[in-house]
Amino acid sequence: MRPGSGERDPDRAKALAAQPAGVSDDSTGGTGRPDGGATPADVDDTPTVRCSRCDREWDLGYELDDLGVGNQAVEQFALDHKRHTGHFPDDVGTWIADCRRCPEGSEHLARHAAERWAETHARHTRHSVAIEHGVADETTVVEPDDGP
Repeated sequence: MRPGSGERDPDRAKALAAQPAGVSDDSTGGTGRPDGGATPADVDDTPTVRCSRCDREWDLGYELDDLGVGNQAVEQFALDHKRHTGHFPDDVGTWIADCRRCPEGSEHLARHAAERWAETHARHTRHSVAIEHGVADETTVVEPDDGP
């Protein structure tokens, strides 16, 4: 029989049929992967969040598995942590919008949320609002529209 001819090798077919299901061949080193490395089930890639003020570290398995928030797991944990402790965990930089005229302000995890709050506040009050990031020195000012 010629290799690649489409004909089946009866001896090879018998040998493959005799192998129990799920048993890997010798080329994978018994791991199921050709390079012999770890399988996806062996890797714990659950993200973790640390808070030095609480002196604790959490894995985000609850947010990923039970809440099902996916890519928003870190953000959801950070918001929950702030809601229950009054502060954000380490390495969470927030966007802070502060009115330059009145005591109103708002803190957000996403820049667009802080900008939206600032634009809405400026529109309704005609106050200027400064937007700053918690880790950067750059300030953006949203000015009120001078319209009617």
